Amino acid sequence: MNIALIAHDMKKEMMINFVIAYENILSKHNLCATGTTGKKIMEATNLKVHRYQSGPQGGDQQIGAEIANNRMDIVIFFRDPLTAQPHEPDIQALIRLCDVHMIPMATNIASAEILIKALERGDLGWRNLVKK
Repeated sequence: MNIALIAHDMKKEMMINFVIAYENILSKHNLCATGTTGKKIMEATNLKVHRYQSGPQGGDQQIGAEIANNRMDIVIFFRDPLTAQPHEPDIQALIRLCDVHMIPMATNIASAEILIKALERGDLGWRNLVKK
């Protein structure tokens, strides 16, 4: 599966810890991330991550394009809901695209753990039935 990993600045450490904890599961999939998040993941793990631009420079939109073109299966986006983001419209567009294209999206570590465990069990096979 193609998995996008995104984390706002205040959530990057949490994302790194999450990826380290689930590296054995994530290593079996194609990973992409926004710029700095992807760099930090690769520095902390042995995972290969395709990096897009940073979020404010268009990385969220690049991942959104992958969703719109049916090339993304899961998005894990550790958002910082307490800090204003200058690219908030891009973030909302990404969330909307996940809803429109039925892409599972986790926006915090609790939902990300549920999603990653479902991925490990093979519970996301329904995605193949609804893809265009």
